[in-house]
Amino acid sequence: MTDYIYSIEAKDVNKTFINKSGEIDALKNFNIQIKKGSIHGLLGPNGAGKSTFINILGGLVKKDTGTINICGINIDQNQKLAKFKIGIVPQELNIDPFFTPFELLELQAGLYGIKKNNRKTKEILNNVGLFDKKDAYARTLSGGMRRRLLVAKALVHSPEMLILEEPTAGVDVELRAALWKYINQINKQGTTICLTTHYLQEAEELCENITIINDGQIIKDDSN
Repeated sequence: MTDYIYSIEAKDVNKTFINKSGEIDALKNFNIQIKKGSIHGLLGPNGAGKSTFINILGGLVKKDTGTINICGINIDQNQKLAKFKIGIVPQELNIDPFFTPFELLELQAGLYGIKKNNRKTKEILNNVGLFDKKDAYARTLSGGMRRRLLVAKALVHSPEMLILEEPTAGVDVELRAALWKYINQINKQGTTICLTTHYLQEAEELCENITIINDGQIIKDDSN
């Protein structure tokens, strides 16, 4: 295993999008360090650049300039291994409605090349409280259950870091508490957690460090 101090280390990252209105600087000389084993909050209004940064980490968007290491792996030098180090839980509930939770996790594990005897599908479903729904079609699940299913999908390859985009959006208070209990449990087992949220109180209660971003730039960072 690679020895590293920061699960995420980004230096001078820039990303510009071009649309009909012209150029939009989504990230401007963006620098961030997320300590290994921590729970780190990434806060900011819509359009601040949070999703752009996460999409770069996930390989969905290419940065223009700068360097990024994920768990000690440079994403330009070994993108495949870097992507294996993280699990990303998107804000959108993008789940195929015609598969069961069990089938979705098995499919996800297959995409990561995990052999059947090494998969933890039932264990993960039990941990997120979906074992009794493992054979139900995803379209029959409630919004909260689908949110937990996204977390489960992100954990199939046992990533060293979990990134959550607005994980408790639209989730009731009871489920939010249950979800964070499990996230804290994962963190105590050594997984680094990074979350974006609009709930400042939630971030203050859960996160060891908080970075606030606006207009593609960091305006406050208490992790240094």
